[in-house]
Amino acid sequence: MQKLTICLMMAVFACTTAMGQTTQPLQPTWWFGVSGAANFNFYDGSTQRLDNSLFVPTVFHKAKGIKPYGSLLVEYRPGRIWGFMLNVAYDARGAKFDGVEAPCNCPATLQTDIDYVAIEPSLRLGFKSNNLFFFAGPRVAFDVNRRYFYTQLKQPNTSGDLSAIKSTQLSGQVGVGYDIMLSSAAATTKVSLSPFVSYHPYFGQEPRSIETLNITTFRAGVALKFGAVHKAAVVVVPPPVVVPVVAAVAVHDFVFTVHGPSGPMVKNQVSETLPLLNTVFFDEGSAQIPSRYVVLTSDQASAFRENQLQNQESESMSSRSAGQLIVYHNVLNILGDRMRANPGATITLDGSSAKGPQEARASAEAVKLYLVNVFGISASRIVVHGSFKAVPSSGQPGGKTDLALFADENRRVDIETTSPELIAEVGGGMMRPVQLTETQMAPAEVVLNVDSAKLLLKSWSVDVTDSKGTVQHFGPFMSDQQGIPQSAILGNSPDGDYTLVMTGETNTGTSVTKGTSIHLVHPDLSVQKGFRYSVVFDFDRFKTVAEYKNFLTTVVAPLIVEGATVTIHGHTDITGSVDYNQKLSESRAQDAQKILVAAIANSGRDHVTFATSGMGEDPTHAPFDNALPEGRFYNRTVIIDIAPVKQ
Repeated sequence: MQKLTICLMMAVFACTTAMGQTTQPLQPTWWFGVSGAANFNFYDGSTQRLDNSLFVPTVFHKAKGIKPYGSLLVEYRPGRIWGFMLNVAYDARGAKFDGVEAPCNCPATLQTDIDYVAIEPSLRLGFKSNNLFFFAGPRVAFDVNRRYFYTQLKQPNTSGDLSAIKSTQLSGQVGVGYDIMLSSAAATTKVSLSPFVSYHPYFGQEPRSIETLNITTFRAGVALKFGAVHKAAVVVVPPPVVVPVVAAVAVHDFVFTVHGPSGPMVKNQVSETLPLLNTVFFDEGSAQIPSRYVVLTSDQASAFRENQLQNQESESMSSRSAGQLIVYHNVLNILGDRMRANPGATITLDGSSAKGPQEARASAEAVKLYLVNVFGISASRIVVHGSFKAVPSSGQPGGKTDLALFADENRRVDIETTSPELIAEVGGGMMRPVQLTETQMAPAEVVLNVDSAKLLLKSWSVDVTDSKGTVQHFGPFMSDQQGIPQSAILGNSPDGDYTLVMTGETNTGTSVTKGTSIHLVHPDLSVQKGFRYSVVFDFDRFKTVAEYKNFLTTVVAPLIVEGATVTIHGHTDITGSVDYNQKLSESRAQDAQKILVAAIANSGRDHVTFATSGMGEDPTHAPFDNALPEGRFYNRTVIIDIAPVKQ
């Protein structure tokens, strides 16, 4: 019972830790429901007289049993802290005694079914910050069943009603529970599932007026509760640009806004310096090169050249992951090509695995074998090591979160070298970067916003009318924001003025109509050229952009011409807290801007515009997917875009 109670308490406190910071919505004052539980009953003391006619030959002392408990309940909670609980319950307190030996060397057993109807009022103590609560109060129980069942070898089985059973008991209980909300924050009918445990000491639980028998009970169960709240009206003042078409009667005055591309869009040709990670990550339990890496045959390797990877196509200015990861997943082929072209270059392959140096070395040997057999690199130019932990490793000493992600990142082979043909300053000690020429076409999108649509509307649609009266219908939509390709509205027209009318239906069945207008222009398909550089960081929360000052000053700054616009975005992966990652990305982006501003000022240039921001770990802006360890490595970055200069 001690282990069971400890486990249940740990589960409750685990829920408190995981959900304790959740913002609490408006809660009902009155709750009604039912509960079910198991009573773990423990008898102590002694009993020998079962009824007025049966006095058994041997005394029974200890018993235990598990019996059901069920109740109807009501709770009154005027606030988050204090409240009142009342349970009217069927409360079974039966048990089976340890077997004894009668004087005739005859084994004997005794089982009781002592059941009550119980009234249990309790004082409830909760918390403002989470859904944990404690309760304590008296228990008044009325006897409804007092059966016993006695067996003894060589004697007929006997059953009947225990004599001298008290018809009423007054005892007490103390317990702890946790309210798990099953309904949404916006729902007016609230539903709560509440696991609980309670302790009923033996004080007042002497079921008989004779002998010394007493009962101690531990109870573990769950309650299902229902309550109702009245939803408050949300008042939003619409901005002046919103033009209502139909005055709809609704609880909430919805705001409908439309944003189009800020100007003519262009096709950009970006020359990018992509840092090349000097790491190959391995799957758990395998020393084979993972299938996501591009593995060539000897014939294919003889024709492979690094510059074959330089031209990439992208439909989005921010979509990097597809093309760049193709380049990275050719890292072994790029390494083989460079070592083949520079016969004096040597490398060390450092394998790491939490399972030990043997598996780590096997992974490093797999990389070496590929370079030797496929690219014909001499084995004497490659040194292999294996260890438990990568250097530098991912994760903080003593850290307890994101352990699975860090394990993926530390199961790897690092490529180390002192040969200048292979290394470069970008990213600090990584392999020489790959030069990419990427043609990008920014998507032109019209963004529609309806505030509180997801919360208060069943769905909404938009009718778009041009100057000739032609109507296009888009929808239905369920979210607050929806994008429509500009080309879907413009069609073959070079530009146009459009009226947009949003029609929605509220959750209560009321119709809502809002309108506005917009002017759209087809993209300019002329080509503009620009540059992109990245600084990639190891897993090290304390590393600063200042370590890359020479690279930013001597390589990046000279490409920023008079009147250019420089966009700097800081990113992080998903490990660590959201708030910390946001601040970290902002700090690194701002530090990069300071270094570039100083370098530009020293060269006598000015009139340069900077657009600098930190994106944190936001997956909608992350350069790469965080599912793979290499994606998380590349997301620990500052990306510098030197705006295209129109030719």
